[in-house]
Amino acid sequence: MKIIIDADACPRSVLQICVELGRGYVVPVCTVASFNHQIVSDNHIVVGNNSQEADLKIINLTSAGDIVVTQDWGLAAMILGRNAYCVSPGGREYLEDKIEFLLEEREAKAKLRRGGGRTKGPKKRTAEDDQKFRCTLERLIGEAGKEGK
Repeated sequence: MKIIIDADACPRSVLQICVELGRGYVVPVCTVASFNHQIVSDNHIVVGNNSQEADLKIINLTSAGDIVVTQDWGLAAMILGRNAYCVSPGGREYLEDKIEFLLEEREAKAKLRRGGGRTKGPKKRTAEDDQKFRCTLERLIGEAGKEGK
């Protein structure tokens, strides 16, 4: 098992939590980001800045039982298809039975924006978000370890 982080838009506090828990549970942590981002990580992979390049690298690195941290719902759907776990930086676990709804919501919002409409951006990150993420990641590490998924 390993933790793979889509580090292009990942909050620093989430990166720190992943590294801390990875060390504590002896789980390797890998970050992937385009060369436009300055990421400090023991195992960092730099990719080009072409659209979806980081996502493709993350998919290729992911094996069954791994845990991927991403905000990208499309990437999350592909990760779930690899029989791996996926969690958002806010601590929301992406689940197979809910991902289709999220993708439909993403498409509806994109259509609204293409038509000139506006959608809300993310809320400001709080300490509660960090705690929720930590709890979810710890639970997933435990589940992945038990199942040997």
